[in-house]
Amino acid sequence: MKKGMNISRRSFLKAAAFSAAALSSLALTGCGSETAGSAAGTSAEGFKVGIVNYVDDASLNQIVSSLQARLDEIGAEKGVNFLYDDYYSNAQADQSNLNQIGADLVADGVDVIVAVATPTAVTMLNAVEDTDIPVIFSAVTDPAGAGFEGLDNITGTSDALDTQAIMNLILAANPGLDKMGLLYDLGQDSSTRAIADAKAFCEANGIEYIEKNGTTTAEVQMAVEALAAAGVKVVFTPTDNTIMTAELAIYETLIEAGIQHYTGADSFALNGALLGYGVDYIQLGRATADMVAELLCDGKTPAEMPYQTFDNGIATINTETCAALGLDLDALKAAFEPYCTEVQKITTAESFE
Repeated sequence: MKKGMNISRRSFLKAAAFSAAALSSLALTGCGSETAGSAAGTSAEGFKVGIVNYVDDASLNQIVSSLQARLDEIGAEKGVNFLYDDYYSNAQADQSNLNQIGADLVADGVDVIVAVATPTAVTMLNAVEDTDIPVIFSAVTDPAGAGFEGLDNITGTSDALDTQAIMNLILAANPGLDKMGLLYDLGQDSSTRAIADAKAFCEANGIEYIEKNGTTTAEVQMAVEALAAAGVKVVFTPTDNTIMTAELAIYETLIEAGIQHYTGADSFALNGALLGYGVDYIQLGRATADMVAELLCDGKTPAEMPYQTFDNGIATINTETCAALGLDLDALKAAFEPYCTEVQKITTAESFE
């Protein structure tokens, strides 16, 4: 792997410490390269697992941390080693970085590439086109819309959003709502279907919607100011990585304007939004790691593993934002409870503990 493009490197010592155990137990665990048909390039020390993160934000970082922790657990259980320290990259939402990272991982002969977020998965799939390297994606909101269904070399985990459920939460807290803001990045594939669903809901319920977009944090800040000037009191954002990255920069402006921000992941609430509703990203990361192990250790192929979706039942309220907006926390929880499986509380921070 080449350096100099936001690619994180961590010590290889942990990998070396496990190598002896891996060598002695591969035959017993069924996790050797002889049974993992997709892992033709497996080194004697273990499996090379490329992990590519799209951007540095709370949601995606949580997936990566959970994925790596679960791979370590599985490695200890099976007596094998998943080598990811030297094959982890963060593209910082830069397409040229993604292209180079994909080329480098192919040159390194990794056994699998884990691609976090839709743009990453699309680029990695293109990178492995003339190889036998499989791709396991994570946090792809609409795998069918991304063109992944029916392909033999890619599968993974989806954070598909139940937009109807968030709309129900919005109306439960704001009965009689007649105007809603939609804040998202037009270039984010993860927002396309959810925004279309939100528009259809608004039209069916006689709610005016105002769309504002941004591709950078500065543009998102201007979009928020425009929504405040338009007088909206509720804004919806799906699992949009651009807005997620900007949340810490905009949440105070939203609060000052009296705007309730309803979003598609608990990480938005962690960074100041009123509500995050969606999948458990720790669960998503662990499930992704399990699929990697099935591929490398059990000899399965991506075609034999349908992509996974998860329950969207957890509503996370930022209690500090709730208070700053003058809302009653108990009343808000009571309004939400009929429409979700669980209501959790969180306070503002930059990252999960």
